[in-house]
Amino acid sequence: MVRRREEALPEQRSERRLTSIEGGRGVEQRAPREADRDAGQESRGSVREQTRMWHVVLSVAGAATPLPELRTALEKLAHDHSFFLTARYAADHAEVRYWEEARDLHDAAAIALRLWGEHKASAKLPAWEIVGLEVVDRPTYHKRVAEGFGDPPPQLGGVHPY
Repeated sequence: MVRRREEALPEQRSERRLTSIEGGRGVEQRAPREADRDAGQESRGSVREQTRMWHVVLSVAGAATPLPELRTALEKLAHDHSFFLTARYAADHAEVRYWEEARDLHDAAAIALRLWGEHKASAKLPAWEIVGLEVVDRPTYHKRVAEGFGDPPPQLGGVHPY
């Protein structure tokens, strides 16, 4: 027997739900009701979490670092992180472009903001701070490229100096 919150109406679910804008968190995809189910009973089909691909550009900057060490660290990051596209670097700043798989923009941005810090020790990245972040969904990225804006970097793939 399922206990309901006192404030829940008989036709409503008793669980609390977060709501947001259409297409964001809180939008559920429920299985359709079957005709033979009793009135008042709601299908308990699982809510399928859908993920999307997000194009991320992470910009970092800090104290000057020797270029060979920085290149080695960025190559290690590229090896460790799936969906890595490219990195450009100079002695005091770098830009990393990659694809991230996440449920929504909030999750993709949160993962991106943790990327540098989480890989700092394993890839021996410099102690730089994040100075810029851009996250767009796949259709937006492809639309920009088709319209001539946001072209992919001239050297796609790998780690390259500016």
